[in-house]
Amino acid sequence: MLFRDRAKYVLLLAALVFAALLITQQAAVFCGLMRWSTAMLRNSYASIWVVDPKVEQCNESNPLRNIDLMRVRSVTGVKWGMPVSFSIIEAQMRFGEFKSILLIGLDPSTLAGVPRDMVSGNVKDLMGTQTVLIDQFGVERLSEGSSRALQVGDSFQINDIEAHIIGICKTERSFFSYPFVYTSFNNAQRFRPPQRKELSAVIVQPQEGKTAKEVARAIEQATGLRAFTDDEFFWSTIWWMFRNTGIPISVGTTVILGFIVGIAVAGQTFYSFVLENLPHFGIMKAMGASNKQLSKMMLVQSFTVGLMGYGIGVGLATAFGWYVFFRGTPPFFLTYELLGITLAAILIICSFAVYLGVRRVARLEPTAVFRA
Repeated sequence: MLFRDRAKYVLLLAALVFAALLITQQAAVFCGLMRWSTAMLRNSYASIWVVDPKVEQCNESNPLRNIDLMRVRSVTGVKWGMPVSFSIIEAQMRFGEFKSILLIGLDPSTLAGVPRDMVSGNVKDLMGTQTVLIDQFGVERLSEGSSRALQVGDSFQINDIEAHIIGICKTERSFFSYPFVYTSFNNAQRFRPPQRKELSAVIVQPQEGKTAKEVARAIEQATGLRAFTDDEFFWSTIWWMFRNTGIPISVGTTVILGFIVGIAVAGQTFYSFVLENLPHFGIMKAMGASNKQLSKMMLVQSFTVGLMGYGIGVGLATAFGWYVFFRGTPPFFLTYELLGITLAAILIICSFAVYLGVRRVARLEPTAVFRA
């Protein structure tokens, strides 16, 4: 009955495809933005991050005193604690242009927090004087306007000091799209203008037998500083983005709009299909079909089109994801949870459409069909 009515079938399918595409694509872009906002945590992995008590998310910094590093190291359960500094600073390229970078200083003896995935170069060379490690996005960004891309052995200036590139690494892009430039803590002090407090955070590894959460609470109690486990810092950053940016509202509005449009168009189209086929349903009732059997028939019709629309819509969203993956922007992160949410939304839309049809068929009297 449904497949033979091509106009209703195509319109119903198009509405469900549009709803599935819009919900999946926008939700995946939102998840990608949230991953960008927490890229610092995955690029410089640490079990525990110790920061100033006022810090709420990983992209902000309120410098600590140098003595705070010793205080953190003295807490029971801390295996080691290493300093980290990060700041936005201007770098001057060899062709004269200035680019903003995120300069990250790490402990010179251990290089704790350095990215693990190297593209070229040796990370141990980062212990040298005036040496830096940049990420692949930094290569693209810092090479704009040049005849060739930056490579190991090249140099540029930070605060009128020569910085020599000793390696290129893979990292996740940050929310603000600053290139990640890693160096030793001592080099970071040379590159940056002099300031009273140099320490941005302390990364901590708990001792064997101690959980990160236990040690984090012990650090907070002993020092008065704020200690996040990696997971806590991740979610604190996400909730900060919800409270302080319009991104969740903007994306959420688009997702809700796709859901509402899907319900409106699919419900109206399926109800119109049921009205046009009332004589057939009346004849089936006269032959002994119950309302329950007819409801199952309409459920099969609606869910068949729903699953087809879901598959096509998710497929188009995935194709969009592959396209932007090679472009690098906008962010796109599709998880199985999002696929489940989209499927649930499509099934709700289909159920609503069936509900409208079932109500009409349930009130149908078979004799009215034969009288007509």
